[in-house]
Formats: sequence, C-alpha cells, structure tokens
Amino acid sequence: MNSSKRSNPLSELFVVLTAATLMVAGCTSANTGSTTPPPPPQTGSSFVTGTDAPMASVVSFAVQIQSITATDASNNTVSLISGTPTVDFARFNGLQTLLDMNDVAVGSYSNVSITLGSATIGYLQTPQGGGPPQVATMPATYANSASTFTYTATLANPIVVAQAGAPVGLHLDFDLRKSIVVDGTGAITGAVTPTFNLNGVANSDPGAYIDCFDAAVISVNQNDQSFTVQGPHGRQFTVNVSGQTEWENNEGLGDLSSSSIVTLSGSLDRADATIDADDVAILSQNGFWAGGLVTSVAQTAPGDPATSIDLYVRGLLPATTTGLTLGQIATVDLSGSEKYFIYWFHNPLTEFLFNSSQLLPGQHVSVGGPASGAINASAVTVKRVVLRDWGYNGTVVANSVNTSNTTNGASGSFQIQVNGFAGTLIPQTVTVYTGAKTEFRGGLTGLTDLPNAQNVRVVGLLLLTPNGNAVLLAHYVDELD
Repeated sequence: MNSSKRSNPLSELFVVLTAATLMVAGCTSANTGSTTPPPPPQTGSSFVTGTDAPMASVVSFAVQIQSITATDASNNTVSLISGTPTVDFARFNGLQTLLDMNDVAVGSYSNVSITLGSATIGYLQTPQGGGPPQVATMPATYANSASTFTYTATLANPIVVAQAGAPVGLHLDFDLRKSIVVDGTGAITGAVTPTFNLNGVANSDPGAYIDCFDAAVISVNQNDQSFTVQGPHGRQFTVNVSGQTEWENNEGLGDLSSSSIVTLSGSLDRADATIDADDVAILSQNGFWAGGLVTSVAQTAPGDPATSIDLYVRGLLPATTTGLTLGQIATVDLSGSEKYFIYWFHNPLTEFLFNSSQLLPGQHVSVGGPASGAINASAVTVKRVVLRDWGYNGTVVANSVNTSNTTNGASGSFQIQVNGFAGTLIPQTVTVYTGAKTEFRGGLTGLTDLPNAQNVRVVGLLLLTPNGNAVLLAHYVDELD
C-alpha cells in the first residue's frame, strides 16, 4: 500500500497526485515443440505507464497501439501490451490511470519499440460570430502517408523483470506539442511525427501510482476484502481494500454490486501485482458512467440550480446503448435530485463547495445513472455528479505570485490565464491556491520559480466561489516549454 496517503483537503487544500499517465502491459508464450517440453520460462510482473505533454487546441489524440516490445542484450523480445487498444493520449492530462498489466519473461530489457496505427486528432473550433465551442476531427497522417509509425529507443534505466520481484515497467511520455505539426499560422495540418520520452520505472516510483482508474465492478469478495473490476479496454483486475482505504460519500465495500462503476486511486501490490486501493468512489450504481469537461451550464439565473450541462465526453462505460459518444459534446439533463460530491475531498462542507448551483464550464466531472433506455444524451438519467481533478494549461499573470502566507515554502497563490480548450470555457483570470503538499515539477521548486508569462499546467480542482469567481486548488504545478 502506498504509504503517503492524502490528508484532509480542506485543511491542507489537497495532496500530491502523480504524473499524468497511462498504463499498458503484455505477456509472452512458452516454447513448445520438443519431445520433452522444456520448463516454462520464469516470468515477473511488468506494466507500461504513459503521460502526455499538452497542446493548447488539441482535445484528443486517439491512436491504435499496435505493439510495444522490449528487447534484451541477447535480442530476446517480449510484448508489453495485450491486444491493440485505441488510446486517447490527451485524455489523461495531469492524471495517471491503469489500462493493463501482465507477466513477461524474466530479464533486463534496454531497447523498446512502439508501433502506432491509425490515429484521429480532435481539436477545438470556435464558430465565427460567436456561439459555444465545437469539436472537429481530422485523420492523423504519418510521413510518406504510411499507415503505421514505429518509434525505437534505448532506455537509460533498463526494465529489470525478476520472478519474485515487485512489478516493474515502462514510463512512456507522449509529447503532443512536439508530435502534432502546425503551419505558420498555428493551424493543425494533420501531420504527426510521434515523439516519446521513455524510462524504466519500479512500482514504488511516482510514475507507477494510479491516480484515477475508472472501471466496472464484476464481483465482490467480502471475505478477502477485495473486488474485481473490468477496465475500459476489457481487462480485469483485482482491487484490495483495507481499513486504510478511504471511501467517498460514506459508502463502502458492502455498497458495491455488479451494477457499480467506480473510480479508485492506489498502488500496484508488491506481492501479487493486484491493486491496493487508497481511495474508492462509486460513480454509478446503475451501470452507466460518463466523464469529461463541462462546456456550458444551463440555469435560469447565475446562482440558480442547473437544469442541464453540456459535457465533452472523454470517458464512457459502457460504450454503447447510452446515447453518448466519445469525443463529442452531449447535453445532459439534471433533475435536481442528483448526489454531488468531490473525489478525494473528505469533508462535510463538500456539499457547499460543489452542488447543482456551483457547476462551472471547464470543470472535469463524472455523471452516472441507468444505462438502459437511453436512446440519446437527453434521455440519460443522472443520479450522481462527481467533481474530479484535471490539468489546466495557462500563462502566469504578471506580478500575481503571492508568497505572504508560505508554509514550508509551498503555500500561497498565483493567477493564470487558462489557454486552449479550457481557456475558451474559462475566459476569466483564475487564482491558483497552493498548499504545503503541492508538488512543483519540470524544473520548478516552488512559487518563487514562477516568472511572469511562464507557461504552466496546474492539476487540481476547479471550483466556483460564492462571488462567482473560478479558483483552482492545485495538486501539481508543472513547468511547460
């Protein structure tokens, strides 16, 4: 179990999350064919984590991963991915999730090859003459009109897989800004030259921590204090809970059923490569969940309860029969009877900070309800609305850094002008509040490292204050090139 658990966000504001990532892994097959079959190769647990460096106007980059292989000094090759999943590298902006984990042959692997197939770019398009933003798509094209692209690299820190060792894996950083080509006016051309930064990681490294894994519950084992889930790509995982696991909304293991959809945070277990959960939230008890950015809020007057929201859908379970489509904006009606809470925000004042009157364009939320009978987005019945962390890219406002209330050099505030998709939704200047456990990354060590006009990404919670201003409670502050 990860030992550095989060403290109460109201007193500390929040605690550190880990890098925006994505996890994938694979398996190998035993040799056959001799009269006396040789013993099967020894294996150990391995995974792949990934993250993205954001690009302002790109809202999605969905690409089929055809293969990820690792090779040792004797040219023995293992697969680090199961199947050929399609992954949206822009979805996990500032967060980390788990897609797959399997066993691979024991060995030390220094060379990695990644082959990508067809891809689609989604980007923000603002209608001429005003109006709400729309999402447009175009096919991505590789050099010489090739149908695939293969990237190879030698790792500075090899992936060393041991039979009885803790899970190890590959950290994969996909740089959207360096990969997607723009012309002299800044317009996206569709051309893509995938660029990665690759590193070997252990399960105790920050890159191996799972910030938010959204999955459907398959079964519950009360005796073993565990439950089994199926992730977005069909793979099943065992999740362990304990007295140290925190549950949102005053719920627990006994509230789970095969109709539940959850999000969880935790670590890969050192002994058996299962997931040790630090925090669990039930997103839906009725078999349907969708997550993404709120693009607009319908209400009679500011401060009134919202009657509907427009939601840019980034995640969806199940993918069919729900009336919503990944990568599109859907209108979701609200009845006023929904439950509202904030993930990782354990405090009775939560209902006063996030409710139907405090929905805000730019917030990253999940909605859950019944999956049956929804023939379009407006037919979805919402039972739960959960505010989630997200990564917001922006530029530091001149002379806005305030360190007068510093605690251990970390607490204070600054302002940013949010850019890109979220910037269209949040045109106002946003005040960012940092706490003692805010982590500064990418060369930043604290607030005093933030010069005027510095490009940053703030990963945190977007809230609406009683006076109508948007504020961010920061978990991470990342320096951007």
